[in-house]
Amino acid sequence: MAIELLPLSPISLIAIAVMIGGLITSYFKKWMMTYALIITNFIVFVISLLFSNTIIQQLGFRPIYLTPELFPQLYTLFTSMFVHSGFLHIFGNMLIFFFIGMAFEQRIGWKKFIIIYLITGVGGALTHSILNLGSITPLVGASGAIFGIMGAFAFSYPHDKVVMPIPLGFIMVFRRIKVIYAVLIFAAIETVIVWWEGATGSMSSTAHFAHLGGLVAGVIIASLLLDRQRSDPSMSYSSGSQPYTVNVQQQNRRPYDFSKLSSLADTPDLQQLLNKVKVETVPQVQDVWMEHFIEKARCPVCHHQLKHFNRKIWCDNCKYTTKY
Repeated sequence: MAIELLPLSPISLIAIAVMIGGLITSYFKKWMMTYALIITNFIVFVISLLFSNTIIQQLGFRPIYLTPELFPQLYTLFTSMFVHSGFLHIFGNMLIFFFIGMAFEQRIGWKKFIIIYLITGVGGALTHSILNLGSITPLVGASGAIFGIMGAFAFSYPHDKVVMPIPLGFIMVFRRIKVIYAVLIFAAIETVIVWWEGATGSMSSTAHFAHLGGLVAGVIIASLLLDRQRSDPSMSYSSGSQPYTVNVQQQNRRPYDFSKLSSLADTPDLQQLLNKVKVETVPQVQDVWMEHFIEKARCPVCHHQLKHFNRKIWCDNCKYTTKY
């Protein structure tokens, strides 16, 4: 049996470079990963408008790639998450992702967020593939990953409220509802569609099992990676239009000592980040801003990257240390 790595066209290699470059740029520029993923998806979509057949055929994931001969094509489990078949496909995905992704990333930070996004995207694709082994039809879209984010969000922070587009027939209604309700609505829609296709023998071009697989994967990953928050209505905070719930330990925690951090804010960008930390009243969001601040700050003595844990900041290079 001959193992085969299929060739890629130059335009497909460019698209892959955009995908990887978008994530790397987000890391170094300290952008929210939600924004970086949305921008990267749209850039790849613009490329696919000019080379639609090439991008979808070469970068979409096919269940047949799970066979030993075509195993080297498993990288398309990653690339397929950035490829969409049409404008409505990418617009619908990115619209939902914007509302749910931004709120969830603020909750847990970008590192755990991107881990959940990528793993659940792969999980959704594999769920579809296991049920369609041997299929050569390319699977594309970020839907599995987005449903994974929804599942993880609903499991971890079920009572958070987000603005969500809710489909009512041919009309999209924007409502501010609890995450758990939004996820149940979308899960119910997907389940009904899957049941209908099975009962009638009809098949659509949408991989609904990938959606459900991503959703379940999100719940599983969140149960392993995150702590489930049980909300208490008497303890809630609001930052803009996004509510958050906190537990007693978070509510009574010792405030930051900003005098120890001022010396690190030696650029306008760092001063702006530190100000966001100071004015933020939601503990979880404040922690995220603090993480961004310390990751971008440099040692005031030797200008190397800093490390931090449990309110302690230190530099491995010159042994500088401080607590906040």
